[in-house]
Amino acid sequence: MTDRPAAGSSSAAAARAVFRRALRDMLVLVAVVGVLGVVLGALLAPVPSHGVWGALIGAGVALVFSGTTVLTMLRTTESSAATTGVVVLGAWLAKMIALVALFAVLDGMDFYDRTVLAVVTLVGVIGSAVLDYRAVVTGRVPYVEPLD
Repeated sequence: MTDRPAAGSSSAAAARAVFRRALRDMLVLVAVVGVLGVVLGALLAPVPSHGVWGALIGAGVALVFSGTTVLTMLRTTESSAATTGVVVLGAWLAKMIALVALFAVLDGMDFYDRTVLAVVTLVGVIGSAVLDYRAVVTGRVPYVEPLD
């Protein structure tokens, strides 16, 4: 017996289905949050264009932050647990560095509304985590493989 599932195993296919659902749901959520953020940001921000830019940046941050995790899990479905862990940790570290760099660059700029950016980012990331949880809890991944 090996630690790695067979390439065509039903558990690997079921796990891929769970991750695809999580990715699809996250993309829909970020699109909806982005559109609502743009509309509400334009209506509620002191300068409408700043609200729009804040919402667009926030939606982009939420997409990158949430999407990289789901994509790395999807790409490493058939890898060992150690390989998956290294890839997920590496992707997390890369997106943290990119996030710090992005916010450092944006710090001196005033073309966006910071409140709209923060709200859209938080709603997108937290909503995505809830959708990931739902996909994993309701997904049907077998614990054992039948002998052929």
